[in-house]
Amino acid sequence: MGDIRRKGAVALGVTGLVAPLTLVLGAAPAQAATCTTQAGPYQKQVEKFLGRPVDGRQSAADCRAIQAFQNKHGITPNIGYAGSVTWGVMDLMNKQKAVGNNPNAARKCPTNRGRIACVNLTLQLSWIQDGSRLVYGPVPVRTGRNGYETRTGLKKIYWRDIDHVSTLYNVPMPYSQFFDGGQAFHSVNLSMWNPPGSHGCVNMTTATAKKYWSLLKNGDDVFVYGRKPGT
Repeated sequence: MGDIRRKGAVALGVTGLVAPLTLVLGAAPAQAATCTTQAGPYQKQVEKFLGRPVDGRQSAADCRAIQAFQNKHGITPNIGYAGSVTWGVMDLMNKQKAVGNNPNAARKCPTNRGRIACVNLTLQLSWIQDGSRLVYGPVPVRTGRNGYETRTGLKKIYWRDIDHVSTLYNVPMPYSQFFDGGQAFHSVNLSMWNPPGSHGCVNMTTATAKKYWSLLKNGDDVFVYGRKPGT
């Protein structure tokens, strides 16, 4: 997200932060986090997801596996606790995988507008279709966090800037394609499952953002629907 100064107009992005899951387990820096011996409320589900023995008891090996997952996706606290944030990410991954190659099975994204980029906030997935034909995707994306949600509805790409830099946050937004004020598709150097979410933009991996850049142009439709978990 960032200020967009174009033909004298200024479109402002949005800001905010949702506190992650917290545990009363000390205040050690994240990089120095040690494993907890405490089993979490989603212990069995997390063990199953990670291919660990499903016994509902926290072992040292369980903790290391959970902690590695948390570190990979920027989940805090990263102490190997099977809490709601960690399981929420895993549950979302399971649901995304279940979609397969038919992301518009419910036909919620319009099929009568030609080429269109679709964003399903509920499943945190995006894809490009042409009519009912899938052109690219579905791919995981990272949308707006609680209070700063990616706005729903039918929109159009109105400005593209391959080397955009946010003047609100002083961070690069490569391959930006703006479709609603300061909200845009763009790449980030974060896991797509990194909570709590963006400042309203639809974050993508570099590979995905490059592909969207090559497949879309000014005037192409974007349709955003659903509701991001936790918002």
